[in-house]
Amino acid sequence: MKNLFHLNTVKKAQKGDDQAFIKLIHKEKEKLYRTAFLYVKNESDSLDIVQDTIYKAYISIENLKDSSYFSTWLTRILINTALDFIKKNNKVIPIDQDSLERIESSERLMLEDKMDLCTAIEGLAEKYKTVIILRYYQDLTVKQIAEFLECPEGTVKTNLHRAINELKGKLKEACINE
Repeated sequence: MKNLFHLNTVKKAQKGDDQAFIKLIHKEKEKLYRTAFLYVKNESDSLDIVQDTIYKAYISIENLKDSSYFSTWLTRILINTALDFIKKNNKVIPIDQDSLERIESSERLMLEDKMDLCTAIEGLAEKYKTVIILRYYQDLTVKQIAEFLECPEGTVKTNLHRAINELKGKLKEACINE
C-alpha cells in the first residue's frame, strides 16, 4: 500500500503537482544530503549540491520513465551534480601547512595515523567511491547499482571488491601505524 502511495505521488508530481513533488523530496532529503556530504565533505557545498539536484529534478521530472525508480533517478542526478561540482571547483582540500607545522610532532603523528572510514572512502577513485556509496549508504543491490550506472553487474561486483580491498588495506595500514 505504501509503495502504491509513493507511485501515485510520483505520477502526480510528473503531472505538475508541486505538493506531491515536495512530499517526495521531503522523504529523500536526508539521504541526498548524506550522499552529497560523502562527496564534498563540506556542509555548505553539500547543501548547494542538494539544492541543485532538487531544481534539476523539478524541471525534468516529466522525463522520468518509470515512477518506481524515482529514488534511483534522483540519486543519479545528485551524484552527477556532485561530480560536476567537484570538477568545476577542483575540490581537493589541501592541508594548511602553517597550521600543520604549529602542531607538535607527536600530535602530528597522531593526526596522520588516525584514518576513519569516511577519509578512506574519500581517497578512493570515483568509480570505487560511487559503488561503495550506492551499496552501503544508499542500500542499493548490485543489480540496482548496475542499472543505475548502466554497466554490467560483473563490473559492479569487481569495483565493489576492489574498493573493499583498497579500504581494508588503508584501514589496516592506519591501525598498524597507530
